[in-house]
Amino acid sequence: MLGLYKGIGSPMMGLTFINAIVFGVQGNAMRKLGRDTPLNQFLAGASAGAIQCVICCPMELAKTRMQMQGTGEKKSKRKLYKNSLDCLVRIYKKEGIRGINRGMVTTMIRETPGFGVYFLAYDTLTRSLGCEPEDPYMIPKLLFAGGMSGIASWISTYPVDVIKSRLQADGLGGVQQYSGIMDCVRQSLKKEGWRVFTRGLTSTLLRAFPVNATTFATVTLFLLYMREGEECGIPDSEPQAVPLQPLQPQTQPTSM
Repeated sequence: MLGLYKGIGSPMMGLTFINAIVFGVQGNAMRKLGRDTPLNQFLAGASAGAIQCVICCPMELAKTRMQMQGTGEKKSKRKLYKNSLDCLVRIYKKEGIRGINRGMVTTMIRETPGFGVYFLAYDTLTRSLGCEPEDPYMIPKLLFAGGMSGIASWISTYPVDVIKSRLQADGLGGVQQYSGIMDCVRQSLKKEGWRVFTRGLTSTLLRAFPVNATTFATVTLFLLYMREGEECGIPDSEPQAVPLQPLQPQTQPTSM
């Protein structure tokens, strides 16, 4: 049973920081860009995706190595890594900073456009569905928009994720199989055909919907609650002159 959760320590350590960086950078980028347009939503999301790679890449390296540990062995006498942190420490001692950042290029190629699509899809869906504060079905709509945004993001970049995972797992047994990104692509295509780039996509999408539905709905509702509190706390002799329009601010993205 515990085998199903192998490598869970790394995502648990990093996801809080990643989400904080992603939503913080995206919101600030939208304020800098000024206009709330689809292109700006994509650019703000892409910038957030690129910056969070600093944490995402080492985190996913540790997760991949922990999950691959013991694979193909009939009987493992000793585990190479005790946990995700121990995994990163050992990689750093052996390979230095370069080893910790193995797969950084492919991670950036995946995350930059992936998060652009992520926020663009969420913004488009929330506008289309009419997610307004007074709507009794606002929460189900937010969950649907968030889940579908996650699916759209993964579909757009999944082939890159396959290559990234293979590069990060490469060399685990002491044997280096790939010399680089293009070599990994060539060998994978030659041995397994084009279907290699969709292997595992179904399970990834099944995970992506609930995870991203919860993430986006939680962030949106939290920010909505905070804005309502700020507006209620502003002293005003004519309170009726302050409209409550938290989900469609002129200088903030609708996803925030």
